[in-house]
Amino acid sequence: MSKKILLDKINIPGIKTYEVYRQNGGYASVEKAMKSMTPDEVVEQVKTSGLRGRGGAGFPAGLKWSFIDKKSGKPRHLVCNADESEPGTFKDRYLMEFIPHLLIEGMITSSFALGANLSYIYIRGEYMWVYKILERAIAEAKAAGWLGKNILGTGYDLELYVHCGAGAYICGEETALIESLEGKRGNPRIKPPFPAVSGLWANPTVVNNVETIASVPWIVNNSGDEYAKIGIGRSTGTKLISASGHVKNPGVYEIELGLSVYEFMNSDEYLGGMSSDRPLKALVPGGSSVPILPADLIYKTANGEDRLMSYESLSDGGFATGSMLGSGGFIVYNDTSCIVRNTWNFARFYHHESCGQCSPCREGTGWLEKVLWRIENGQGREEDIDLLWSIQSKIEGNTICPLGDAASWPVAAAIRHFRDEFEYHVRFPEKIKNRNHFVEEPFAQVKHLVTKQTV
Repeated sequence: MSKKILLDKINIPGIKTYEVYRQNGGYASVEKAMKSMTPDEVVEQVKTSGLRGRGGAGFPAGLKWSFIDKKSGKPRHLVCNADESEPGTFKDRYLMEFIPHLLIEGMITSSFALGANLSYIYIRGEYMWVYKILERAIAEAKAAGWLGKNILGTGYDLELYVHCGAGAYICGEETALIESLEGKRGNPRIKPPFPAVSGLWANPTVVNNVETIASVPWIVNNSGDEYAKIGIGRSTGTKLISASGHVKNPGVYEIELGLSVYEFMNSDEYLGGMSSDRPLKALVPGGSSVPILPADLIYKTANGEDRLMSYESLSDGGFATGSMLGSGGFIVYNDTSCIVRNTWNFARFYHHESCGQCSPCREGTGWLEKVLWRIENGQGREEDIDLLWSIQSKIEGNTICPLGDAASWPVAAAIRHFRDEFEYHVRFPEKIKNRNHFVEEPFAQVKHLVTKQTV
């Protein structure tokens, strides 16, 4: 059994409530940090741990904290990014819904480390029932003296609020989130200045993901060195994975980074293998925005090494033969899945969620959706595949925020690894007009009808 840091107490009856959470060691990190550590010492422990941002980018959390401007004399803020909107990702919701006080404890300890006296949890609007759970947890924590004025008699003050978004994926980008929190339209800002210097209300601000902040109490209680012993290389600690698709045991899992993809996929402790006797066809390992991997690159890298659940191993080979750990949205496809339809579905999402601020993304995502729809519905042309490649290449790297990249990477990877499937759609429109075309006749059975080409 792998070590559990975040989910070890989640099945204790009543753990949602303050009383049960406190009885099981809750808020110990707040006591330790405020009574026996300085804020800088807490930051140093997080840096030592090697904890990386769990929202998708994987930037070292302690290093990010160290960038916050302490010289300006302005108020500082910690904002928790709970705007979990990446298709295939639902781990943060699980934490907030079933053990909300872990996040509240992490927010208090982290705010103390940063010298923040006013902090926020920004939650997606669709999580209204989770919002109410967090509101209750904050009220309980405040009634017990963990929030408000002069916490534990230390002279440290902190107010914590939950703010609901309005259903915009773009507000998962930290500067768009800040704009929304300020009451504006959620458009990403041009950087620099970075939020650590000029964030919420132009004050120094750190924005971190739910899972990242929820990991801080364990680090403070057990030390950064102990956390760094878990995992592999620069991928330290544990990671929550949201598993879905054609597997026997979908759900949220906490794994030690460095676990092999094969074991995670096939072990009874985790996903238990494919949900039927249909073979594995493809995998999206980190949420909809990361490149899709074909079956021959899932368990092994292009160099023949075991593919591991780590930042480095999943990206081994770059986008040519690798992908990203991302937010941990692990989506499994068997051979009845249509890659073209899946790619169109992702493109449709990104077109809908583009804020429209940058023309390559605003126009490009629309074209990706339209051309993919045309191919998937039997109206594709031979030149459409190269047109898709051209469009995505003109979006990537040409936008203020990463949404443009998130829209282009799935398209590029799908064409790179499954171009013959796109060609089949174009050449045999009558076959693919049947929505169940690969359910009734998996692509492996008709692949010989097209000549595979690579980009």
